[in-house]
Amino acid sequence: MDQRQREPVPEQVLNLGQVSEQEEKAGFINEVGNLRIQWTVQRIRLSPQEKHLATTLKNSYRGELRCVLVRLGKRNRSVDPPHVIFTLDKVFSFEWATDEVLYYTTLEGLRCSRVFCLDLTSSASRITSVYEETHPDVFVEVALSRDRQILSINSNSRTSSEVLIIDRTTSHLKPFLVQPRQLDLLYHVEHWRKCLIILANTGPGQEYQVVQAPLSEPSMVSWVPLFVPGSGTTVKDMDVVGNHCVLVARTPAGELVLIGVPLTHPKESYTVQLPSWACAIQTKKPDMAAQRNVLEFSISSPVHFPIPCSLNPEDGLLLSGTEDGSSRENQSNYTTTRLEACSQDGTLVPVTLFHSGPVEVLSLAPLLVHVYGAYGRDLSMEFCPEKRFLLEQGWALAYCHIRGGGERGLSWQRQARMDSKQRGVEDLEACLRHLFSLGVSCPPLTALTACSAGAVPVGALCNRHPHMMRAVTLQAPFLDVLETMEDPSLPLTLEDREEWGDPVGNPKHRLTISSYCPLHNITPQRYPSFLLTAYNCDARVPLAGVLKYTEQLKNAIHTHLTMKPKSECEPAPNVVLNIQPGANHLGPEDFEQMLEEEALTLAFLYTELGLDPPRPPRKRRR
Repeated sequence: MDQRQREPVPEQVLNLGQVSEQEEKAGFINEVGNLRIQWTVQRIRLSPQEKHLATTLKNSYRGELRCVLVRLGKRNRSVDPPHVIFTLDKVFSFEWATDEVLYYTTLEGLRCSRVFCLDLTSSASRITSVYEETHPDVFVEVALSRDRQILSINSNSRTSSEVLIIDRTTSHLKPFLVQPRQLDLLYHVEHWRKCLIILANTGPGQEYQVVQAPLSEPSMVSWVPLFVPGSGTTVKDMDVVGNHCVLVARTPAGELVLIGVPLTHPKESYTVQLPSWACAIQTKKPDMAAQRNVLEFSISSPVHFPIPCSLNPEDGLLLSGTEDGSSRENQSNYTTTRLEACSQDGTLVPVTLFHSGPVEVLSLAPLLVHVYGAYGRDLSMEFCPEKRFLLEQGWALAYCHIRGGGERGLSWQRQARMDSKQRGVEDLEACLRHLFSLGVSCPPLTALTACSAGAVPVGALCNRHPHMMRAVTLQAPFLDVLETMEDPSLPLTLEDREEWGDPVGNPKHRLTISSYCPLHNITPQRYPSFLLTAYNCDARVPLAGVLKYTEQLKNAIHTHLTMKPKSECEPAPNVVLNIQPGANHLGPEDFEQMLEEEALTLAFLYTELGLDPPRPPRKRRR
């Protein structure tokens, strides 16, 4: 037989163009200006025996989610092609319990509070409500364990967790509670041999450790410690791979490592070192049963291409690289330097610096400083082509891991929330001063960049010490903390008060927020130039707050300039407001729109820092 005849023929199971056509027929607008609204695939789940496929699609403009179910199974392809059998609106997370039963959550006003079950076993499909969360600060998701034996309903707030699980190996599929919610208890569950492997913040200092409990008695009284990380090592993620628990962890030096814990002999744990430049890791869920004994993942940094890797926990063997040898290229050319800056209260704040030459020759290099520092989340350090381009052009890139984020564990966030939120601003100031003291760039060649809540420490620092930077770029910036936390009608206010405080019910919180809120501390003075990018349908950061901030900033700059004598006149800083269509808080999903935004950002940075236009990229030898 001809080899080509034996090769499987790809079969289309879903046409996204048809989804857009159906929208148009239903009367929905599919163009905004020159922007064509598109549907993009978010998640895909196959049922256990691949009888059905479920996928969520996202509308690039309105941000709406839709789950489409397609019937696959055994059939005659020529006469019975795959076809959509069900459509569900506003679906956020979803998992198959059986080939005919799908559990899912719905997103209403940025909140997931309900779990539903779709039953396809009969010709008349049936939807029933399974769970409803009444607390307004809790977000609900469904997930499947790595071995696909347990389906979990995860109800998490910023300070507590509650998990219900469904044993897929039983016929009744009835959810039961692991551990009731209690304040400051966070936990996440996996499954192994009729036991739950739980990552819980019950370790020293309320940091994460690994515990085990029988599936039949999963509550906290049955939790037995399996692994406690060493002092200063923080656990970022957990997977159960075969007979091992594999942890993604960060060392006291800030480097990412993998820790293997044999579940049959947990005292024989081992550490797998990753390349020193690795700053981000993305694990992959196994597609087939044969892949469940190997952990597949990729590592990257803002300037290093993602490298596919795999770990076999049984022997601790790490395989990495690609066929074209890009893994070797990633480890050369650029230097990753890890620094620590001493903040006002003596706390050492980590800084990751990327540069292409020795630190000693960076005094005239333009510097782009990145910061976030909120919600216990690490600063995003995945690969970004624009950052690599800047490094090739001679820039230095600094990532300041200020308190409020999660780089040094749960306590790192607790040190800079509510009444202590100003510590993040102090940390950012300390990072800049430390970089300058080392001879890395200088204020006239320094720009700060942040998105969302990262705009708070940036905006606060600009009010306090505007001379420390020349330019600022902010994307979907959160700038009006005070009025947002005062308005409970906004979708995230009640949830976010655990992070920022409650200025309505707590006078001390109000005083603290008022002391650093970027919008409410604008004063006539010399400010850096600003590029603010906002999205007109962004429900997380309403456009009104960005507009108000921009107007007050321009007024303050104008007042400052008119107060100065003519003999001391100076050029006014630029304040550019770029309002884009769409509701995607994390930036555009349309490729052309994304390119336009990045081009504007680069043009702004080069203009404001007085730099020559970028050099064309060097051609690589093959």
